[in-house]
Amino acid sequence: MLLRGLSRLLRDRRAAGPGPRWASGIAAIREQTLVAVKPDGVQRRLVGEIIQRFERRGFQLVGLKLVQAPHDVLSAHYHDLEEKPFYPALIEYMSSGPIVAMVWEGHDVVRVSRVMVGSTSPAHALPGTLRGDLCVHISRNAVHASDSVEVAKKEISLWFHHSELVEWQCCAHSNLYKV
Repeated sequence: MLLRGLSRLLRDRRAAGPGPRWASGIAAIREQTLVAVKPDGVQRRLVGEIIQRFERRGFQLVGLKLVQAPHDVLSAHYHDLEEKPFYPALIEYMSSGPIVAMVWEGHDVVRVSRVMVGSTSPAHALPGTLRGDLCVHISRNAVHASDSVEVAKKEISLWFHHSELVEWQCCAHSNLYKV
């Protein structure tokens, strides 16, 4: 399943065509996504492991903070689940402890992050994914990642003020993106 997901990413990337260019000659998609370590992930001290996997993948961290999420932010973040029977328990759980909110940047970062995180239910998440390796139950699946570019933009603006995001040039950038 993980290999199928990665194959699909490569196929979609080839089908997308050349797009805009950086000086290095590859597609200039400085895409961003929200990744959040949920209260159970923070309590279990998985923050470093999660950050390390995104860094190893070559993504660039441009925003990071430890927060006790306010109710209005959680309500807005999970607004599409308001009618679900588990919604009250979800909001209670997400406000039960600190959350580490991060913004990662890189080529195809939204889709690749979703593959890295794995299925919502750890029981269905493949080994090698964060949830497949680190989680046991759907109610405590440790990490959130935006599911589309549009949703990522909304979620980033919900969790971060523009001034909290840092634009910087990573020294490894030319090694990662040189063709």
